[in-house]
Amino acid sequence: MTFVVDGTNGLTFNDATTQASTATNASNISSGTLGKARLPTGSVLQVVNATYSTSTSVNNATLVDTGLTATITPSSSTSKILVLVNQNGNVGNNNTGDVGMRVALLRGASQIALIDGVLAYSGTPASGAYVGPIGVGSASICYLDSPTTTSATTYKTQFANRSSGSTGAVTTQNTSSTSTITLMEIAA
Repeated sequence: MTFVVDGTNGLTFNDATTQASTATNASNISSGTLGKARLPTGSVLQVVNATYSTSTSVNNATLVDTGLTATITPSSSTSKILVLVNQNGNVGNNNTGDVGMRVALLRGASQIALIDGVLAYSGTPASGAYVGPIGVGSASICYLDSPTTTSATTYKTQFANRSSGSTGAVTTQNTSSTSTITLMEIAA
C-alpha cells in the first residue's frame, strides 16, 4: 500500500482515504523520534557493549572478577536486560586434580548464572605429571534478566579453577583473545 504524507492533511492512502494528522503529532513523537513509551513490547531501548583482553589469572577455586564488566541504566523498572557474554579463557599448570575453569555471570554482587562449569576442561593428568597451558576455550551465555530498577546496574563475569591445584587465565597467554559483554534493554 502506498501513501502520501502531507503536513496539512495528514496521511493519504492510495484508495483516497485520509488519516487525520492528529494520529501522529508532537505528543507521541519527540525530537523526530518515537518516544520509548510508545515502542511495543520486545523493542530494544538501548545497547551497552564492553570488551576486555587483559590477562588475569587465578590459582584457586574461589570465584574472582575477570575484569569484563558493563553498566546499564534501565529507563523503566519493568524493562528486561538481555545479557550476551562471550568469555574466553585458558587453563594449565596443574599436576593434581582436574584442569578446568568455572565462569559465572553476576548482577552487582549477586551470581545470576553459571556460564560454564568446565570451560577449557582437560581432565585429570597422570599422577605427578606436568600439564602446561593446554586448555583453551570460550563460554557464552544469552541471559534475560529482570533487575526491576531504574538505577545503574552492573553486570560482570567471575572465574575460578575447577580445582584448587590448577592455574587458569581469563584470556590466552598472549592476551590476543578478547572477551565481550553486551547489555540490551528490552521493553516489557
